[in-house]
Amino acid sequence: MNRPDIDQGHFVAIFGSGIAGAEAAFQLSKRGIYSVLFEQHALPYGKIEEGLPKWHVKLRNQEEQKIDQKLTMPGVFYVPKTKFGKDLTLADVGKWGFSAVLLAVGAWNDRPLPVPGIDDFIGRGFYYQNSFVSWFNHNHEKNYDGTSCEISDNAIVIGGGLASIDVAKILMLETTRMALEKRGIPADLFSLERDGIPETLKQHKLNFRQLGLKGCVLFYRRRLIDMPLTPIPDNADKNRLEKVFLLRKRILDNFLNKYLFRVEECHNPVDKIVENGRLRGIVFQKSQIRDGKLYPAGDFVRVRSPLVISSIGSIPERIHEIPVEGDMLSIEDPVSGRIEGYDNIFAVGNAVTGRGNIRESLTHSRETTRQIVRNYLNREDERFSEYVRRREQHTAGTVNRMADSLVMSPLLSRDKISHILMKIQKRQEKVGYSGNYSQWIQEKRPIRLEELD
Repeated sequence: MNRPDIDQGHFVAIFGSGIAGAEAAFQLSKRGIYSVLFEQHALPYGKIEEGLPKWHVKLRNQEEQKIDQKLTMPGVFYVPKTKFGKDLTLADVGKWGFSAVLLAVGAWNDRPLPVPGIDDFIGRGFYYQNSFVSWFNHNHEKNYDGTSCEISDNAIVIGGGLASIDVAKILMLETTRMALEKRGIPADLFSLERDGIPETLKQHKLNFRQLGLKGCVLFYRRRLIDMPLTPIPDNADKNRLEKVFLLRKRILDNFLNKYLFRVEECHNPVDKIVENGRLRGIVFQKSQIRDGKLYPAGDFVRVRSPLVISSIGSIPERIHEIPVEGDMLSIEDPVSGRIEGYDNIFAVGNAVTGRGNIRESLTHSRETTRQIVRNYLNREDERFSEYVRRREQHTAGTVNRMADSLVMSPLLSRDKISHILMKIQKRQEKVGYSGNYSQWIQEKRPIRLEELD
């Protein structure tokens, strides 16, 4: 480990090194605050690596380079293969003596599909989005040892957001590609995604019907105009709402025309169809929307399918000693992201928002980290406050009302900083990480599909 010149100050433990965790480390580094990022995987990047479909080559590379830059800032340390709650517990972290803890663990668990007994058929005609997309992203790798998934025509996708559209695209692109290859026509995933299915087939004087495919169907429990494909502004009037709904329709129509999946609105999943130990479809109940609320309409529809994929959202993994409210972490102060019942444990990014959007995760992390620095770490010691101000740009906003209730945190001594650095180094050595971040990334980065011959 290349240790900086040790001085008294603050040291923050960050769990998770995706968009939110990296941004938190960047903000802390700018203010002269040490931080260490504990990452459960070998690589950082979070959902960019696992949840962003692999055809997004430029976006993936761009976002991962940004994270690399932030994780090599002064005073930032990285510890891979270390999962919060398993390899390091909250009690362990407390013994290390950190000034504060930031949970940027993301929302890695799929929201359970509310159909009784459906999880018994995972891998037998049923998958959740996160494992399915991760498999898609890595199944070309020679040494891939993760979950193996099947691809089937006429699949059911349950969802409604952009992530569910990605799932539908994967199914359509892969079934089309396989159908073309059966005809002896080599199909390139990237060209197929870029040009769209109809245009690609046109180049080979084919149409979708000639391939013998039905295509997948995306089922949404609300109206199509309710699909969150673009946000509704706060305090939007009727005219503004109509414009948003029109834009949502245009976005959806573009996906439908380009990738040829179908979509059914107002279908709420209520039961399963099982045959010979496999899931063979879903029973939906028609729904209706009144005053923005979902109500059953009474009619039931049995839809048979060889494959069902649920894409109804992601939630944080339950961590012992961290309180939850419903599916999300229990936040006592939404401005700072402070966890209920703790003075110096905070949450940022998708662990709080429950969304997988890169921009939202980044924005929440940036603002939360600034609040913690301004209102928690630098309130007691004026010398540290002045030290921080010399190294940070002016940021907007004022100290919010929660600051007065936070327990003041003294600066850590040089000895305490050295103790934490020693603990970090021991953990790095245990997982086989030398401390050379660039070398580690180069060694662990998997081969990309676009790099294969």
